[in-house]
Amino acid sequence: MHPTIERMTEIIAAGDDRKIVEILAEDVLFMPPTYWKTWKGREPVAAVLGHVGQVFSEFRYRRIMGDGKDWALEFQCKIGDRDAVGVDLITLDDDGLIAEFEVVMRPHSSVGALREAMNKRVMTDARFLKFKDALA
Repeated sequence: MHPTIERMTEIIAAGDDRKIVEILAEDVLFMPPTYWKTWKGREPVAAVLGHVGQVFSEFRYRRIMGDGKDWALEFQCKIGDRDAVGVDLITLDDDGLIAEFEVVMRPHSSVGALREAMNKRVMTDARFLKFKDALA
């Protein structure tokens, strides 16, 4: 397994979202499952991922597949009382940092619950006002 992918699983397992910034490229792109916009930049993406880590419970990776720069990490979790499964699609840059991070999830009702929970958090987090321009 690539060291960045291994480090990502360690950070997630430890629940320390502040360390995710260490493995993100400066101009990382994050495509969430909740809407068709892309977050751009290390700080805003780290902030979004930090909130996601607090919304998800019982998170675990089930399978990790990939080689070189392209990786797929299948996960399962709960969002409130709803079960969800998804895949983190990761592309690494030449330095081995996460350059693209796309999340696909199902079922639709769980994605809706994630969107609702994230919108509540974003509305109360002053950092997102300065990151508003980070949406591509």
